[in-house]
Amino acid sequence: MTANKFIAEAIGTFTLVAAVLGAALISGNAAGLGVALAVGIAVMGMAYAMGPISGGHFNPAVTLGLFLAGRFEKSQILGYWLAQVVGGVLAALFFAFILSSKGALPAGFAANGYGEHSPGGYSMTAALAMEIVQTALFVLLICRVTRGNGAGNLAPVAIGLTLGLMHIMSIPVANTSLNPARSIASAVIENGWAWQQLWLFILAPLAGGAIGGLVDKYLGEA
Repeated sequence: MTANKFIAEAIGTFTLVAAVLGAALISGNAAGLGVALAVGIAVMGMAYAMGPISGGHFNPAVTLGLFLAGRFEKSQILGYWLAQVVGGVLAALFFAFILSSKGALPAGFAANGYGEHSPGGYSMTAALAMEIVQTALFVLLICRVTRGNGAGNLAPVAIGLTLGLMHIMSIPVANTSLNPARSIASAVIENGWAWQQLWLFILAPLAGGAIGGLVDKYLGEA
């Protein structure tokens, strides 16, 4: 059923965003290995749990990439995107509720940002390049390992480990998005500068996802 697919995508995206926010804001590992490990394990687990229902996208950029690779139906794109954004925002609201018990919410709420809002002071151009290139590689990997002659039952392991690696490489640049739903979720709670910079963390991952999907389509079956 299509509704089951949307629910599965919302649950998977909720878990992904919860892993980011929990590790960054509660466990205090925003600039360390904690976020990378948490998000990698979350995606790996949810890919096994929800993948058989929805394909386990949990990311609008992945959905777009799979469509352009010829692996996903156009008619379901908007439904998947909406489910992913809803799941991410619900995770952000949940952690805002938990953290509000201590008083004021953490500044920035782990939002993605560049320039003065970059953890390492990186420019808009650097953030744009990192988001496009990393998302392209990530989506290409997803497309390849989930093909019929791909990694089979080990595909979620490859996907989770790669996402963790991407975070280790780039958290200091812009807090690592690679996923518009994750960026929208934090922006809803931060409700200030994150909205002004959100365009980059929507457009860049989508551009990267499109590139990854198109490269996969060009490569075809091995």
